[in-house]
Order: sequence, then structure tokens, then C-alpha cells
Amino acid sequence: MAIPVESASSSPLGVGVAPRDRPHLTVVVATSLDGKLADGTGARGRFGSRADRAALESHVAAADGVLMGGATLRAEGTAMRVIDPAKIQSRRDRGLPPQPVQIIATQGDLDGALPFFQQPVPRWLLTDEAGVDRWRDRREFDQAIAIPTTAAGLDWTCALSILRQRGLERIAVLGGGRLIGALLLLDAIDELHLTLCPLLIGGDRAPTAADGPGLPLAAARRLDLVSVQQIDEEVFLSYRRSRNSP
Repeated sequence: MAIPVESASSSPLGVGVAPRDRPHLTVVVATSLDGKLADGTGARGRFGSRADRAALESHVAAADGVLMGGATLRAEGTAMRVIDPAKIQSRRDRGLPPQPVQIIATQGDLDGALPFFQQPVPRWLLTDEAGVDRWRDRREFDQAIAIPTTAAGLDWTCALSILRQRGLERIAVLGGGRLIGALLLLDAIDELHLTLCPLLIGGDRAPTAADGPGLPLAAARRLDLVSVQQIDEEVFLSYRRSRNSP
């Protein structure tokens, strides 16, 4: 059976959406002390501890959907799913399916042999028209949605609106840096949960937590610190959208 395919109309480049018109977005990321997600070759490897992974699973368990870019999936190969039986039961008690939807956003191709495609999770694809054509007669994704493109890539104003219309109210964003950077430009990040790992990686080609063109300092997004916790050599920082944000 072919996967459902949809197209959507574009919205003006750079126009943000009000929170009620998009899901609540929680960015969850572990970085080195100098803000790197990987080394200069793009090789990732999970350098967070067992405590970091447990915290990540908690955020995933609280979400309706998990969003990551194609480069992150290619590097890691698998979804971040809920494993803890107590968390799965908690989702069921709240009327949610055992696993949140895994949403992959990419205009590039993906290897259908990745372990991700064997995992027992619902899978959606956000891509362009050419990407939809590549997956039209395949079964790896439950849904493929054609998103309009801008000069910067997928139109995230449109994409987030579609996800909200599909009933996804809370989404955990797991990277990578270009995806988080695009959401930063839209001022669409509601929460940030950052694990600082005791590593220094360096390198001007190593991806950071928010890549892309970035913002001028005068327009930098301000977040309010909610909590700080140290577990062994890692520091867990939680922020929310500033009360002074529009």
C-alpha cells in the first residue's frame, strides 16, 4: 500500500506563527562544553551519559511527536523511542499511543536499510515534492507530506501549522543544528533542555546546536532559566521562552 501524500500551500518567508497555530516545541540536546553536537567530520556518537539518556527519554515520553532532520537520522540510524514500561503505561493512561510519532524532515534521500525503519514506531516524513516522489510507492513512512520550500529550505511556518492541524500539540526537537537554527529564526522554540557534557571538541566545521545564518545580537532570542542540575560531570539546564518574548 502506498503511503498517503499531501501538498501544502506556502506561507511568506520569515513570517512566524502564533503559538496557538503551531505545536509547543521543546528542543532537547546534549552538547560539548563548546557547544558542539559532533566533531568536524560530522561523526556523532552519543556522548551523553546514562542520566542524559534517561532525561531525553522523559522528554520523548511527554511528546506527541519527535522531530529531527535527515542528517541526524543518517548519523544516528535510529529513533529515540520510549523504552521504560512505566513511561509507556503513563502514555497509555493519558490516552496516547505507546510511542510518539517520529517525524523526519529532509529534502535529501534516506537509506531504507537504516535500523530506524525496522523500529516499532509511527513514522512521518516532511519533505519537498521531489522527496515525496521518491517515497510514493514505498512503505517505510506512514505519511509523507510535501512542504513548500523557500530559499532557506522547507517552509517551517507551513510545516508547523500542518503538524498542529494533525493533532500534534507537543513536539520534542532532537536536532540537528540546521533544523534548530531554522526554528530559532522563526522564534518557534518554547523550551530548551540542554545537557552540557564534559568534552571540548573545537573546530569551525563541527556542527553546533543552532546552525544556519543565525541572528544579529540585537535580535537574539532570550530564554528564562528554569532549573540547573548537576549529575556527576554533566550539567542539565532547562530554559523556557522568555516572559518578555512577544
